[in-house]
Amino acid sequence: MKPISSSPPTLERFSTALHRALISWWEIIHFGAQVLVLMLSPSTYNRINGAGIAKQIVISTWQVLAWFTILYALLSLVLIRIVVVTAFSYGLSQYALEMVVRVLVLELIPLSAALMVVIRSGISSSTSLAAMQQRGEFENLRNQGIDPLRSELLPRVISMIFAVLTLAAVSCVVALILAYLVAYGLSPWGIPGFTRMVGRVFNPAVSIGFAIKVILFSVAVGIIPVACALQVPRQLEKTPVYIPPIPYGMVRLFLVLLLIESMSLVIKYI
Repeated sequence: MKPISSSPPTLERFSTALHRALISWWEIIHFGAQVLVLMLSPSTYNRINGAGIAKQIVISTWQVLAWFTILYALLSLVLIRIVVVTAFSYGLSQYALEMVVRVLVLELIPLSAALMVVIRSGISSSTSLAAMQQRGEFENLRNQGIDPLRSELLPRVISMIFAVLTLAAVSCVVALILAYLVAYGLSPWGIPGFTRMVGRVFNPAVSIGFAIKVILFSVAVGIIPVACALQVPRQLEKTPVYIPPIPYGMVRLFLVLLLIESMSLVIKYI
């Protein structure tokens, strides 16, 4: 006689995992809604909160802006040069700059800026917040009459959103300048044709879609790592050390970024 298995059926395990995933995503959405409401509230930007927000913006944006811009300028220069030379060799010079703008500016730069902020600030913020959650520091702040959402969480979210927007905007401008210099050099006579080409690429529909995509990237990068860090349970006494699911949170973020980019491409080209 075969022993009765004590493990739950496959369907039950699947439903349990699905239920936990839905609850987790709902917590992320709820946290994101709270943060967005606070971001739009003028009372948030008082002297105390403003100092914390400014400090996080300096850490997330100012300390990385210069070397990220230089690094991406070098990579953009190499890519632009390859595309322009290849297009000229095949007699497709009239499409070279347009292809550079569509591929580099519209697609690669926003995604690269988002990934840069995730690697530079998202992982470190998630780790530190998860450690604070395990040690019960948020509960201690509440007992002292301090709202941790305003004092600890909101500055990090705003700083990462600001970092993605800033890095993407600066890198796009630098890439456009380099594209013009590679194609026309220092001559001013190519400005009318170049501006017409850029205007043809950035028509109203593409411009709105590009702005929405960058904003969605920044919101996802700002909210998801922090929200996943808050889902770490507190570590009680006489329990083994708990390893925070920070990689799991990063996987969620990467999936959301991939989904946003995929939907952008589908809407734009299909």
